[in-house]
Amino acid sequence: MDTTLHDPLIGHTLDGRYRIEARIAVGGMATVYRAVDIRLDRLLALKVMHPGLAADDEFIERFIREAKSVARLDHPNVVGVYDQGSDGTYVYLAMEYIAGCTLRDVLRERGALRPRAALDILEPVLAALGAAHRAGLVHRDMKPENVLIGDDGRVKVADFGLVRAVDTNTTASSGSVLGTVSYMAPEQIEHGHCDPRSDVYACGLLLHEMLTGSKPHTGGTPMQVIYQRLNQDIAPPSATVPGLAPQLDALVTGAAARDPRLRPADAAQLLAGLHSARQTLTDEQLDAMPPAAAVAATHSEDLTAAIPRTPATGMGSTDTNEVLNRTSRFQVPMGELLEPPEPGRRSRRTVIALVAAVLLALGLGTGVWYISDGQFTRTPGVLALPRAEAEKQLDAAGLNTAVAYGFSETVAKGDVISTRPAPGGRVRSNGTVTLTISKGPERVRVPDAVGKTLAQARQRLKSAGLAPGTVTKVFDNSIAAGIVISTEPAAGTLRSPDNAVAITVSKGRPIDAPDVVGDSVADAQQKLQDAGLKVTLADARAFSDTVTAGGIAQQSPSAGIPLAKGDTVTLTLSKGQDMIDVPDVSGKKVADAKQILQDAGFNVRVIRFFFTGTVSSQSPGAGGQAARGSTVTLWVG
Repeated sequence: MDTTLHDPLIGHTLDGRYRIEARIAVGGMATVYRAVDIRLDRLLALKVMHPGLAADDEFIERFIREAKSVARLDHPNVVGVYDQGSDGTYVYLAMEYIAGCTLRDVLRERGALRPRAALDILEPVLAALGAAHRAGLVHRDMKPENVLIGDDGRVKVADFGLVRAVDTNTTASSGSVLGTVSYMAPEQIEHGHCDPRSDVYACGLLLHEMLTGSKPHTGGTPMQVIYQRLNQDIAPPSATVPGLAPQLDALVTGAAARDPRLRPADAAQLLAGLHSARQTLTDEQLDAMPPAAAVAATHSEDLTAAIPRTPATGMGSTDTNEVLNRTSRFQVPMGELLEPPEPGRRSRRTVIALVAAVLLALGLGTGVWYISDGQFTRTPGVLALPRAEAEKQLDAAGLNTAVAYGFSETVAKGDVISTRPAPGGRVRSNGTVTLTISKGPERVRVPDAVGKTLAQARQRLKSAGLAPGTVTKVFDNSIAAGIVISTEPAAGTLRSPDNAVAITVSKGRPIDAPDVVGDSVADAQQKLQDAGLKVTLADARAFSDTVTAGGIAQQSPSAGIPLAKGDTVTLTLSKGQDMIDVPDVSGKKVADAKQILQDAGFNVRVIRFFFTGTVSSQSPGAGGQAARGSTVTLWVG
């Protein structure tokens, strides 16, 4: 079952630039997609962080660190990063797209590899890591899944998402160790310490697995693997595959020594050791068939004639030899299926048998090649080209053309929006490529909603592919309440689908609310209802110096404010005056007396008979009550 059908990003364009076509792989932190850069018409891989991790600053930092680290390396055996950015909750890296497979795919298909092929793969891996180590970076997660083998035979190291500077050990926040348990060095597991020798250790395990078809430490649980890793030295590959050269054993056990001090200092040093060991190996030792690969090789679907051996590539090379080119496609050279004869014992009959076997393999290989690859070609990149030019290029490639049409905000009318298959996709040599041609931006007309009810107007807008926007209500002496007066933009205007349209609705003829302050509740309700308004009473009451308790102290909205028929007026009942106790200030100095009365909530009036400055009497007198805010008169003399 193709689960990519349920992926919401398939067919989506991130950041207005990267159109996602298919899902390649899913990891714990991100998903990798095949995408097209519609600006440069370039096929690439898009690594998109899972949206649930976008709020985690540490994961975002790791994404950005991966982009910066790879940009610093700029090495032919490292998967390049073109761009880094975000679109809403999606944080992404735009990376080089490698059409091919991973080393894990090769091991799963082949079991074990011949020493020559294993060294051919490991050399460019060490070259890439050597460049990283010289730049002060440690990969920290070397494993077969992160070794990519292109259809053209190039080997590249991917996923620098866990890369760290040499002097950095654990995660910033939790102190937890990151990596894949099956390939982590003992010090990385036990202490969280990680330096170039940790990557060297992982490469030792990679070589062991390529030579034997199995990992040196296995167990039912990660804890069992960790226990073996910390307490047991790995066995040399010849313990699993008898007859392997001692030089290969030394490479593996030296790189994967438990004590990091016994390993090569970095990948460049291990690469130098590999070169030295390889020069001492004979062709027979390099081409020895491991038992774990024998069955896979015998049943391989892709058979070709014996392939001439070529010298191994040096450090920093971008291409492996011819053997690796075929290995990356799971093609087994015919020479690997035949045991080399003893010197001087080849008879004429043997030579004839060998020639017949080679010719048979050539026939089988050619047939299988035609069925699997020979009758196919790749879709040319014609995105954003005019239709005529795109059809011309497809015709030159021997392909037929079908045409569909679609709207586009970014591709000019008459130009190609997309192709099926996508650019770089596989198509039969005489097959058909469907071009989707742009009709330009999609636009819809704003329908006429004037004179309709609000509900009718909203339905008309939705039916036209537009969104009802904000609703504004205004008074109108000639249009009934609830009827649409106008829209913005006006009817007939062209707009993009789903754009919002604002609606103005009439509130009808305005009503001046009558003044009911001071009225009884019954009278106030009658006046307001007669005016076409609704009435509600506030829960709380308010003090009033002018309205007796139980009367209407306040109304909201106030009298005279225009209201629409059916609007509600809230009435607040009076509690009468706010009466408070009058303090006794007789005999006090004038200033003190004024302060006491003002603090209590009164205004103060002072009448002087003499200039003694002492209050002789007050009105109202002490012990009584007066309304808050009323005036207390002081006589001084």
